[in-house]
Amino acid sequence: MLWYTGKRILQMIPVFFGATFLIYFMVFSLPGDPIAALYGDHPPAPNVVEAVRAQYNLDKPFIVQYLLYIGGLFQGDLGTTYSGRPVADVMASAFPITLRLATLALFFEAVAGITVGLIAGLRKGKFFDASALVVSLLLISVPTFVIGFVLQLVFGVQLGWARTTVSGDAPYSELVLPAIVLASVSFAYIVRLTRASVADNLNADFVRTATAKGLSRRRVVQVHVLRNSLVPVVTFLGVDLGSLMVGAIVTEGIFNINGVGGTVYRAVKLGEGPTVVSFIAVMVIIFVVANLLVDLLYALLDPRIRYAK
Repeated sequence: MLWYTGKRILQMIPVFFGATFLIYFMVFSLPGDPIAALYGDHPPAPNVVEAVRAQYNLDKPFIVQYLLYIGGLFQGDLGTTYSGRPVADVMASAFPITLRLATLALFFEAVAGITVGLIAGLRKGKFFDASALVVSLLLISVPTFVIGFVLQLVFGVQLGWARTTVSGDAPYSELVLPAIVLASVSFAYIVRLTRASVADNLNADFVRTATAKGLSRRRVVQVHVLRNSLVPVVTFLGVDLGSLMVGAIVTEGIFNINGVGGTVYRAVKLGEGPTVVSFIAVMVIIFVVANLLVDLLYALLDPRIRYAK
């Protein structure tokens, strides 16, 4: 197990450098001058522009800018925004909000999706199964921003059960509705994935053997069917954690949440390479660590899986 964990950690190194390099290159390749975007309709004097470009290393070639950024990153310096604010401070205020939003969304899609998928799989071909398939297909087909505006209109404006916009500190109570919107598509996939896995495992040999031994149907479902059916679901959840944080851009825009999505969007528009790369680097680390934890959970879910050198 320790050997496998060390191997996966080593695999994170090329992933980290590859992701940061590509993101930095794409931001660097964006058209327009970030300094001009910073000053807007009131361009400064040429000497001021040259001083600002030198301050942020914009007067150097791309590869030199990237190496300087990586060198500062290993020294704990995430850089500064073009407005002079340290990226670490921006990250400290944005990431906790998005992390709370993504955690709520992950909890909702995991609990609700697995429950609905399990019931649908156990009642395959019946009314509940057909209804679950129709609802999940509808959620997959409808864009997230449409779901967000509809729920915002119904529960925020008409019923008054939730805020239409989230306050600056973004408490959990105000993030429930945005989390449901963010998790809606993933919820639909988990329902269909759990349903298919449960229906397939119900016909497996080990389930028939457990039933023949006299185990109750409840114990067979809980211990054998559900446990083995969760392996692909946990894989999806591990991958989806990073997707939720990235996909929060649309949801945060709808509910005016000052999280990672809005910060990265503004940084891309201004061409702030260090800001974008720093945020993406943290998300890459979260994504890889989540996948590592998923791989380690396999041994707990399926006793047939053993990691060895």
